[in-house]
Amino acid sequence: MLWGDLVTQVLIPGSALVGIGFALLQWFLVSRVRVSEDVNGYHDNLIEDEDQEEGVDQLDAVIKCSEIQNAIAVGATSFLFTEYKYLSIFVGAFGAIIFLFLGSVKGFSTESEPCTYNPGNLCKPALANAVFSTVAFLLGAVTSVLSGFLGMKIATYANARTTLEARKGVGKAFIVAFRSGAVMGFLLAANGLLVLYLSINLFKIYYGDDWEGLYESITGYGLGGSSMALFGRVGGGIYTKAADVGADLVGKVEKNIPEDDPRNPAVIADNVGDNVGDIAGMGSDLFGSYAESSCAALFVASISSFGTSHDFSAMSYPLIISSMGIVVCLLTTLFATDLSEIKHVSEIEPSLKRQLLISTVLMTAVIATVTFFALPSEFTLYKSGTDKIVKNWHLFFCVATGLWAGLVIGYTTEYYTSNAYSPVQDVADSCRTGAATNVIFGLALGYKSVIVPIFAIAIAIFVSFSFAAMYGIAMAALGMLSTIATGLAIDAYGPISDNAGGIAEMAGMSHKIRERTDALDAAGNTTAAIGKGFAIGSAALVSLALFGAFVSRAGITIVDVLTPKVFIGLIVGAMLPYWFSAMTMKSVGSAALKMVEEVRRQFNTIPGLMEGTAKPDYANCVKISTDASLREMIPPGALVMLTPLVAGTLFGVETLSGVLAGSLVSGVQVAISASNTGGAWDNAKKYIEAGTSDHARTLGPKGSDAHKAAVIGDTIGDPLKDTSGPSLNILIKLMAVESLVFAPFFAAHGGLLFKLF
Repeated sequence: MLWGDLVTQVLIPGSALVGIGFALLQWFLVSRVRVSEDVNGYHDNLIEDEDQEEGVDQLDAVIKCSEIQNAIAVGATSFLFTEYKYLSIFVGAFGAIIFLFLGSVKGFSTESEPCTYNPGNLCKPALANAVFSTVAFLLGAVTSVLSGFLGMKIATYANARTTLEARKGVGKAFIVAFRSGAVMGFLLAANGLLVLYLSINLFKIYYGDDWEGLYESITGYGLGGSSMALFGRVGGGIYTKAADVGADLVGKVEKNIPEDDPRNPAVIADNVGDNVGDIAGMGSDLFGSYAESSCAALFVASISSFGTSHDFSAMSYPLIISSMGIVVCLLTTLFATDLSEIKHVSEIEPSLKRQLLISTVLMTAVIATVTFFALPSEFTLYKSGTDKIVKNWHLFFCVATGLWAGLVIGYTTEYYTSNAYSPVQDVADSCRTGAATNVIFGLALGYKSVIVPIFAIAIAIFVSFSFAAMYGIAMAALGMLSTIATGLAIDAYGPISDNAGGIAEMAGMSHKIRERTDALDAAGNTTAAIGKGFAIGSAALVSLALFGAFVSRAGITIVDVLTPKVFIGLIVGAMLPYWFSAMTMKSVGSAALKMVEEVRRQFNTIPGLMEGTAKPDYANCVKISTDASLREMIPPGALVMLTPLVAGTLFGVETLSGVLAGSLVSGVQVAISASNTGGAWDNAKKYIEAGTSDHARTLGPKGSDAHKAAVIGDTIGDPLKDTSGPSLNILIKLMAVESLVFAPFFAAHGGLLFKLF
């Protein structure tokens, strides 16, 4: 190893601070597009005089932009504050459960005890693990909430600015939307890294040389991050899709009015939903993946030779990879915002795809360098079946395999969800014969899209496990997430563009502006699907690494699927993603039903609404979405949070290991197919609406029978791609990290039913 602890102590927080600084710079550049109002509430012109371009819209349309932006921001902030109020009660209650369960392992003893993996040494008492795991859980929960909230704030700040820049050209609008996504990406990556790094250093003051206890308690950080992400994803997903389905079914199919038409009562709720579901929920989700993969890698490393020899630089290798990822993503972002310019709508999607490729190539070179300098030439991993000698170049292949597997998953997802390729065009073509054939083609596409990602994940698992056992798998997951800042920037870009299009329509801007925002939005749909692909792929690797750590901590030497205890867990675990999906889909359906009835009621009872002479009651639709999401997010959340506790306490660690393996294997498949089916249906609809090819024009225009069939497919796909699919990756990660945190309790007191009978 060629660098000392000092370099590590400077590099990790330094990179995080650079990331935060870069995010603030991007925010400043976005803020230069003016949206201002005077004290009387009347708005200045939203683009300064020298920036005026061809086809200027009336001043009142521009003023409306600011009013709509404000309504969306107020709605999103209000919902998140209400959601976080409920979640604060959950965090307090679950924090108490962590403390009580872990404290009771040794009867709340304050005596030092032999270490789990080095019985010859004395480690800190179990009570300390209970206290510090609870603190780490609270820190992870707060950071996760902060990640989602900051993302929502920048998205609602940028949406109208993107609309206004679209008046100057698609290139200007693209840069504002992408810079705004980058603010979220860099803030999340940097905050997650910085809080984890500071937590480790603060915990070390108490733990001293007891690194086993230190890194075991740090796993609570991942649990806190993912538990908030679960409720954020499910609650936000129900909110956004209830509004979206209600707005589309009545507005587009029944009343034949355009998407985001201001006459539609559900239109504000729909745009608020983009921010609370696709932005805040997704931010918390990817933060959870990052936190868990870091915690899994650190925990496994703590029982390796550089954990026992207290080699801080080698121990911090996972954090060094993440910190260098921030620097690589910073350079990559410049390619999109400063080194190239979008001149035509056809260049948007290739530019976003290039971001993935550039960041992956640069990161590969950086991983090779960091691995050579930060790790000893060889080290030993303990408790992975047998002791395993690992060379530093083995670790390079583990991280790089995960990184490139992520790129393969991203590109495969893009192929199956972008309307530039034949799969989505075939789905659009099937709309000629009605909604039924559209649904059949869409489902088939989703199932088929699982094949390549699963092979990519399988190869990554085989390579990384062969080289470095469970530590290798944890590092492969971190490799996939090392370019998280870029991944999040392209992901957040989608909902921001979607909102920009909605604002353009509601403000009555010209058809040309709407065409530009639609082009940005169509590319954003694909990038959002790519983001979900990354999240699901990394979740598979993360949960497998956490599973390995759990098995090790619970003292299980082998998981034998032929034993009844394990097999019953396996088959029940494989069922859980279906149960969870059923809950979330039904929740969206119930809320959408109420929304459809309310939108119909307003169209039927408010005179002049269809003619545009009367205003709809937006607030009532916002209330329906808010109430439904807060009420309906509790049962799916309870299912995920209680399953490991019930399985471990009543049936023991062997059955729980079966549950975790079953949910992982089945959850990944269901999540990928659901996300890609929904994304394909959405882009098939947009393909018909855009009418940019001869084939698309034969299916259109908007309002044709084929278009109505596509809208029905899109509304069926909405809860699949934005509620059930993305939430499933949290299910498989969260159950694994929760099992790891509670492993000492399950090992000591679990299996009550089998002990009785």
